[in-house]
Amino acid sequence: MGIEQALRTSPPHALLDTLHARLRSDFGATGTELLLADYKLSVLQPVTRLPETAAPLAIRTTTAGRAFTSQRVLLEPDRDRDGVVAHLPVAVRGDRLGVLVTRLPEAPDADVLPALAELATALGHELVVAERDTDLYLRARRRERLSLAAEMQWQLLPGRGCARAEYSLGGQLEPAYTINGDNFDWSATSDRLTVTVSNGMGEGIQAALLTNLAISALRNARRAGLDLQGQAALADQAIYAQHGGSCHVSTLLLEFELSTGNVSVIDAGSPRMLRMRGGEVTLVPFERQLPLGMFDGTDYEVQRLRVEPGDRLVVVSDGVHAARSPHGSDYGSTNLDRIIRGSHHLPAPEAARAIIAELLDYHEGTDLLDDAVVVCLDWTGPPAP
Repeated sequence: MGIEQALRTSPPHALLDTLHARLRSDFGATGTELLLADYKLSVLQPVTRLPETAAPLAIRTTTAGRAFTSQRVLLEPDRDRDGVVAHLPVAVRGDRLGVLVTRLPEAPDADVLPALAELATALGHELVVAERDTDLYLRARRRERLSLAAEMQWQLLPGRGCARAEYSLGGQLEPAYTINGDNFDWSATSDRLTVTVSNGMGEGIQAALLTNLAISALRNARRAGLDLQGQAALADQAIYAQHGGSCHVSTLLLEFELSTGNVSVIDAGSPRMLRMRGGEVTLVPFERQLPLGMFDGTDYEVQRLRVEPGDRLVVVSDGVHAARSPHGSDYGSTNLDRIIRGSHHLPAPEAARAIIAELLDYHEGTDLLDDAVVVCLDWTGPPAP
């Protein structure tokens, strides 16, 4: 039985034990550890037996963290014994989950290293499936307890990244462990990519329930085959029918035609989009329309734009573009433009994390006054025929 088949037939909670046994027999591995990125994307949490996890590793300052951010296999000498330690990124279709660390008696040959990297990818796919049946990996990602609203929001996400030939996407929420109403969603078909960034009004459970209703309505309309206008209209009606205009959700809806780069846009509220093209960052102006659910029967108009290969789009909620420091100064477009330019060399998921990290630094360790969401999209365009 191959390692991948062994993982598929393993009990969900025993994936790491199964993998280590095969790595030991096939590659002589003397130790195997799985590190999962926490919700804040600040540390890598070792997966151990419930209910406790071992000490986390900082993403910014460790070899495992560098493997995670760069999504490259990194080797270093084993300080405890002869041999090397291999740090293997664990990701699923561009969604970074963590790092598989395995101790080997010697540096792997050039043809062995890709095989090890593929095993880490196979583990990532099995982790996604296993989370339906066990809380082990979800609990291991938690550096602290999630609020109930945050639990609802994280379960609603499609992931924190995705990638294919035409684009790469990444998103992050903050405050990660107490997020209220901000969220994002995406979905792709063979010819289109739909991205939404939403900000439900209110706090706590009320905001989480409101955003859940909005995203569920948008998904229901999208999966029924409705166009972007139909999706906005259905979500608008669902929210208004439930709340009678007392609650609303600010949402930016984007639909990309993958073969051309043409984008359909509905701006229903406060999220803003900035574009970096040729090193220059500009705010993409849209005609702002009413948030979803504010009034009965709102008609939404679609706007158009076109993205070019090499473009980076960054969508931020008002918790980012309208943020204020503890001293009352505005975060503003200047700081946001600077960090977008400064993160141009980073892949889209890591750039989203870097923008959030800069925002947290701006708040000087104090809690954010509002939820913040960042979604970063790198457009490469359709592959050459």
